[in-house]
Amino acid sequence: MKRKFLLLSFFVFYLSFSSYCQSVNWREIYPGVWKGVVGKPDVYNLLNAADVQPSSALQKLQKATFPLNNSSIVVEVKNGKTYLRFPLERNEQLYGFGLNFQTVHQRGRIMQLHVDHYGKSDNGRTHAPTPFYISSLGYGVFVNSAKYIDVYAGSSVRKDSKNPPEVQDRNTDDTWSAHPYSDAVEMLVPAEGIEMYVFAGPKPVNVIERFNLLGGGGCLPPRWGLGFTQRVNRLYTDAQVKAEAKAFSDKGFPLDFIGLEPGWQSKSYPCTFEWDKTRFPDPEKFVKEMDEVGVKINLWTNPYVSPDAEIYSKIKPFTGSHTVWNGIVPDLSMPEARKILFDQFEKEHVKIGVSGYKIDEVDGFDSYVWPDVATFPSGHTAEQMRQTYGLLVQKYSYEMFRKNNRRTYSLVRGSNAGGSSFPYVIYNDNYSHEDFITALINSGYAGVLWTPEVRASKTSEEWLRRFQTVCFSPMAMINAWASSTQPWTFPEVAEQVKEVAQLRMRMMPYWYSTFAKYHYEGTPPFRGMSLEEGFGSDLTKEKTTANLEENPYEEATSKEVKDQYMAGEYLLVAPMFTGQTSRKVILPKGKWYDFYNGNFVGDGQVITITPGLAKIPVFVKEGGIIPMMPPLLHAPKAGEKVDLEIRVYGKKPAVSRLYDDDGETFAYEKDQYSWRDLIVEEKNGVLKGHISEPESGKPNSIGRIKWHFITKSIK
Repeated sequence: MKRKFLLLSFFVFYLSFSSYCQSVNWREIYPGVWKGVVGKPDVYNLLNAADVQPSSALQKLQKATFPLNNSSIVVEVKNGKTYLRFPLERNEQLYGFGLNFQTVHQRGRIMQLHVDHYGKSDNGRTHAPTPFYISSLGYGVFVNSAKYIDVYAGSSVRKDSKNPPEVQDRNTDDTWSAHPYSDAVEMLVPAEGIEMYVFAGPKPVNVIERFNLLGGGGCLPPRWGLGFTQRVNRLYTDAQVKAEAKAFSDKGFPLDFIGLEPGWQSKSYPCTFEWDKTRFPDPEKFVKEMDEVGVKINLWTNPYVSPDAEIYSKIKPFTGSHTVWNGIVPDLSMPEARKILFDQFEKEHVKIGVSGYKIDEVDGFDSYVWPDVATFPSGHTAEQMRQTYGLLVQKYSYEMFRKNNRRTYSLVRGSNAGGSSFPYVIYNDNYSHEDFITALINSGYAGVLWTPEVRASKTSEEWLRRFQTVCFSPMAMINAWASSTQPWTFPEVAEQVKEVAQLRMRMMPYWYSTFAKYHYEGTPPFRGMSLEEGFGSDLTKEKTTANLEENPYEEATSKEVKDQYMAGEYLLVAPMFTGQTSRKVILPKGKWYDFYNGNFVGDGQVITITPGLAKIPVFVKEGGIIPMMPPLLHAPKAGEKVDLEIRVYGKKPAVSRLYDDDGETFAYEKDQYSWRDLIVEEKNGVLKGHISEPESGKPNSIGRIKWHFITKSIK
């Protein structure tokens, strides 16, 4: 009788369990990209909100095998929620889960992925909480949901685990841990089903490339967007802005665009989106005059509509139930709302030559954005709107510029998966230099761009160190909206500041080609060291037994590395922070050279450097080919020929590619672009360089070329 009862109990449990557990039918939609759908996913998700076409480059990738054991992936749908479980190996490290500011290694962490302002804690609330993670074993997982997702990234242990941790006695075992080994990534999605994707490698960087290409590829900014930008005081007049631009020119500091802060509008917080006629009596003339001196205009705004705005009554029926700073919130998932808003933007701004926007406050905090009890006329929940609002403002403002055949490069406070092709850079109000670098590293894992802007500083050393960092980031920017600071604010370092700003301009051909690779191949332009081949003997160890004296490299690379990063294909950047006179740099395997003098510095080892104040430490890998131009004050215009100095690092033959198009329009989408090969060959024991011939009928902005073989010696 007892046996019958046990069998019956097991049968009931099996039926109950099987009704919840769902098998995933993975379908390979592109080479190395699989899509799985379980249950009834929400119709509105991140990719639907971004509404971008996957890059055609996905079809050209090599085939790959499914990188996980499908039987180890468990999905349960019950009580209106979806429970996900993905396997973890012991030697596996995780990266991603959004734009984090303090952590790079994500294994063992618990978070809720929730669009918000970064609140000085990596708890999942951040400007871009991308539900995508990358494994050090060379695969990635993306959960396509516009809901708040709870993540347990190898932090919990199931009693039915096939790979349970060792049971330890704290009384007698000194190695006892409060965080025992976990063999799974678990997620909870408040929906009755889910759409998800798995990406193959084989390398972790290939995973991210596939993810970015699924979102349309990385953005391709205009050339001027990669120059220098100054955001002026919030109440400056047109005359003060012109004087600021003239001061840059007179002092020989580069400047490509100026950002106007809230005072350009007649009212802000909430916004009218209309020019203040006392400060800017003739906006069209002002924008034209600025453009004539080579400086474009970018406008700050947020999308919350003032009762005094011209469009208020028209857009009101298409707004949410709650206000932000007494401004109504357009439901930008509705065509009616976005047509009214962005028609206004196009008429008042884009048509007179404004180059882009800084779109603020689309991230959080809870204390001022709409609450989760808010409703929207589209029927999308407040939660879904919170997770996608940054995507929506990027997409539909970007479309204005596309319609006018002018590229933009702008700023935004919130984003998410699917936004990699939008030419927007994230920023925030946190001002920790160290956090800035960690975020720059994590932006590469999250499919977004991040700028560690310069604002005010307490000392000239801090000012210069911050300035050096932004010149090796996606956007070189001073944000002087409150401080009115200028590059020469600290006279004692003004020349060093000018030197690094000019270096930013000289490197524009390198930066432009780097972003072209982001667009066409999905490779993040700025990324963490774990994505660099040859970095570390074993990056995935949970614990290391290495003796620091015997093997410092193994010890160093087993820890989080969040103070150095890769910039483009060849450059390793190791920023200095205020008060530092020396620092350690971990070099990947392969020969590395000093960027400034070409001297050999090491090969797969930890080095200690004392660079002084004047320069940010930068190192170039063997075979590095860095195209550089003269230090112009403004980016080259369409059709303008520019002479190049091509620096070559190392003693071996090498090949690189140089990208070219008109730098301003979308003609590149109609095949009006070119890639030129930069070829270094050895002839009779001497390295020689040459460039491939230009294609007939394709853009060619390259003037004279000088090759500079900068490496002098190898120890």
